[in-house]
Amino acid sequence: QAQLVESGGGLVQAGGSLRLSCAASGGTFSGSAMGWFRQAPGKEREFVAAISRSGSATLYPDSVKGRFTVSRDSAKNTVVLQMNSLKPEDTGVYYCAAATSYVGTVSLVRQYDYWGQGTQVTVSS
Repeated sequence: QAQLVESGGGLVQAGGSLRLSCAASGGTFSGSAMGWFRQAPGKEREFVAAISRSGSATLYPDSVKGRFTVSRDSAKNTVVLQMNSLKPEDTGVYYCAAATSYVGTVSLVRQYDYWGQGTQVTVSS
C-alpha cells in the first residue's frame, strides 16, 4: 500500500508548539484508523494519539491529553498532530502509523501494520 512520511519535527523550547504532518504517498490510508507513537532512546514506543477512519473519534493517553490534537484530511492524504505546551519529556522520534484492520481508534503497537520513518522532536528545558 501507500508509504507514510512524517515531517515537521524540530527543536523547540518548553511551552512551545510543533505541528507534525504524516503524508501518504503511492496510495491512500483513508480506509484505516491512524495513529501517532513516539520513542525516546532506550525506551519502548509509546502511544500518543489515534484517530478513527472517519476522523470523528480521537484517543489520547493522559500524558498528552489537552495538549495534543490529531486530525486528518483525506483529500490531502495527511494526518496532522498539533502539539502545544510541549514539555522536555515529549522529546523523541515521532512515528505515524496506519492500522489497516481497524476503523476505530486503537492504541497498541501490534494493531498497526504500516509505519513512517519517524521525525525527531526535541524539547529543551
